[in-house]
Amino acid sequence: MKENEVNDIKVIPFGGVRENGKNMYAVEINEQIFILDCGLKYPENELMGIDVVIPDWSYLKEHADQIAGVFLTQGHADAIGALPYFLMDFQVPVFGSKLTIELAKLTVKNNKQVKKFNDFHVVDPNTEIDFNDVTITFFSTTHTIPQTLGIVLHTAEGNIVYTGDFKFDQTARGDYKTNLSLLAQIGDEGVLLLLSDSAGAAITGANTREKDIAEYIRDTFENHDGRIVVGSVASNIMRVQQILNAAVATGRKVVLSGRDLEQIIDTAIKLGEIQVPEDTLIKMQDAAELDPNEVVILVTGRMGEPLKALNSIANGEDQDIQLGEGDLVFVTTTPSYAMETMEQKVTDALYRAGAAVKFIGQDLNPSGHANQNDEQLMLNFMKPKYLMPIQGEYRLLDQHAVLAEEVGIPKENVFLMNKGDVLTFKDGEFYIGDHVEVGNTMIDGIGVGDIGNIVLRDRRILSEDGIFVVVATIDRKNKKIVARPQITSRGFVFVKTNRQLMKQSADLVEKVIQEDLDQKEFDWSHLKQNVRDKLNRFLFNQTKRHPVILPVIMEINQHPKHKNRSKKDQDNAKSSVKSKKQHSSRGRGAKRHRAENK
Repeated sequence: MKENEVNDIKVIPFGGVRENGKNMYAVEINEQIFILDCGLKYPENELMGIDVVIPDWSYLKEHADQIAGVFLTQGHADAIGALPYFLMDFQVPVFGSKLTIELAKLTVKNNKQVKKFNDFHVVDPNTEIDFNDVTITFFSTTHTIPQTLGIVLHTAEGNIVYTGDFKFDQTARGDYKTNLSLLAQIGDEGVLLLLSDSAGAAITGANTREKDIAEYIRDTFENHDGRIVVGSVASNIMRVQQILNAAVATGRKVVLSGRDLEQIIDTAIKLGEIQVPEDTLIKMQDAAELDPNEVVILVTGRMGEPLKALNSIANGEDQDIQLGEGDLVFVTTTPSYAMETMEQKVTDALYRAGAAVKFIGQDLNPSGHANQNDEQLMLNFMKPKYLMPIQGEYRLLDQHAVLAEEVGIPKENVFLMNKGDVLTFKDGEFYIGDHVEVGNTMIDGIGVGDIGNIVLRDRRILSEDGIFVVVATIDRKNKKIVARPQITSRGFVFVKTNRQLMKQSADLVEKVIQEDLDQKEFDWSHLKQNVRDKLNRFLFNQTKRHPVILPVIMEINQHPKHKNRSKKDQDNAKSSVKSKKQHSSRGRGAKRHRAENK
């Protein structure tokens, strides 16, 4: 690391604070910007029709030439899901562990606009990257996916450490194991600022050890005499391995259902992160030839979220999987906060389909995030001067701050940030300085950011009160209504049983339009707004509802009269004019002839 004095440090969260998921943090050091993770989150219930939500990085577009790269901690969607959209705007290097990079490549490959991007770089805990004023190193942590890394930015003022998702599990092995001695070494070097995972700050007891979770899954498989449909997050490699091990131990074959799952497992197998005996994985058609107690169907949905896929199965919308008596649906993941309401609805639908249902979270605490003891242990390893709790709703960030005070970090040195807050370091101290505008970017189908608050508001109103369409035809020149307004309603009231309401609405619209036509100055926008306002008040008084009102006003006699005549009339008119001209010419010729005779 270069021993240059650091003049300016800024840390800006673009997501991951006061919310679940969507982790993305920008650290600006001496005109260089380092992006830590680039994730998405699944939408809350009120975001109707939205597939996923990603950070709004408009601010970075003004500083694109300063971005040194994107540094990924792990391969879950909350860390890499927004990467394809980010690379559409910024063609910068991407760094991560071997598995993380392979999963990132899968995510990018599925986006047509950036599928050819290939500026990926594999790093590990022994990697050191020199960026002049900053040197970046990495350390291994324990999470539900192997090769998870924390990130250290070494500066002349001290280390800035980003933990990413982590927990401490003494039974973790191989690429899941945390290097405790390296954590102590980083802390001894001096940590200026710690960005630490807060997602488990409310967990007071110990997380269930992964060794115990594996035994629980195996016991479930052994004690059910029938087919088992397992719901899991595709990128939770540890859980997938436990499910495969339990299937092998109980003599079952495994069917993979979900394109994401197949791609991720195939990648993990190639990298040696999943071990599966030969002939364990079979096709769906082969499962039909086996007894139900010999089959496990592993299900994930789009981007790895299993609940939506299970909901489709429960409602009979899946062509390959039909549930019935004797089936067990075993959900081995803890749904995110945004999915809690859906979890209840899916559970109900699964029971109605005839299956038994079991959630691992009802018996164990299978969290992949640090509990309160883990968070305080990390604080004691790092001994940071300043703390920025991340990855959680405000209540979790606040709880993390309380835990930090208990281990001796002054309250004024803990910053509970909001998206867009700029944590600035100057003259030896951090403080919250400026604020940049940071919102959410909604992804709906192939649309990126084309859904805003107005569209979401209209979707909500349509879902609650429906739509009311009014069609009328006017003759503006003669100031009259040519055709009585026609009304169509969808999702508002049933027209056939509300004929009186329809008639009164048409009468009101007719009156409003005529009043506008009688004015000296006619304005289209004023007319339509008038119809909306008057009709909205009337309908609310009658029904206590506010439907979306869509007035469609058409006009006749828009052009001068001769432009509206038929082609035949125009041709006849031309012939008549031509005959008159010829007659006039003959008259002038006769006069000239008579004059010459004289």
